[in-house]
Amino acid sequence: MIRAYTIASGKGGTGKTTVAANLGTALAQYGRETCVVDTDMGMANLGLVLGLAETPVTLHEVLAGKASLQDAMYEGPYGLKVVPSGLSLQGFQNADPQRLKEVARELTDRCDYLFFDAPAGISTDAVIPLAVADEVLLVVNPEISSLVDALKIKILTETIGGTVGGAILNRVTPESTEMSRRKIEQTLGVPIIDMIPEDADVRRAAAARTPVVVRSPGSESSKAFRKIAASLAGFPVEKEPGPTQEGFIERLARALFRRVSYD
Repeated sequence: MIRAYTIASGKGGTGKTTVAANLGTALAQYGRETCVVDTDMGMANLGLVLGLAETPVTLHEVLAGKASLQDAMYEGPYGLKVVPSGLSLQGFQNADPQRLKEVARELTDRCDYLFFDAPAGISTDAVIPLAVADEVLLVVNPEISSLVDALKIKILTETIGGTVGGAILNRVTPESTEMSRRKIEQTLGVPIIDMIPEDADVRRAAAARTPVVVRSPGSESSKAFRKIAASLAGFPVEKEPGPTQEGFIERLARALFRRVSYD
């Protein structure tokens, strides 16, 4: 059964897109059919992070009714399916955010795990991704301003009938440990799924337009991303990902099953 997650934050700069890209890639490494959709249509960055900056068709065209979802889907690392948003303001203006519900329904037949990289803030464009997922995962930094804004997203999600599954504490430094995990959980009213350390390898990977779990798999941030991905997929934490024969067979079986179902 597909699980759809919206990766959200109350403010920009928390590392939300980096989290979405790396969790999606890590699950693909584990052999799971995974798709990441950039629903931040006004300030799209997912394609840049995954090396897909120049894509002729994007979510903009899909939401404008000018292209099919298949035309806007590209392959990332380890077979990760990526639906980027465009970079033009004209494309953003023509896109109808309400069509995202149709996109979400169509993707349920194409993957096991689905991530929506949501816009920061509480605009109309940001509300719809909060409603179409099974769970919203908040990305927060250990800063008061980040927590306050994330709390607003939590309240908004619950107001529209959505569910916040927890928070990912990103860019944690030794100095930030004074803001205890328990205090953050009490503030947000949701559990901390895990913590991702501040890591220069993340910045280097972003500059190389490659997920850090691919470019620097031994880094501390990569280990944290894989741990969270394993938790979401129900794997033992110590399980290491990779293009295993088992993962290939599982993907092939699911593809054949879907083809038979369509026929």
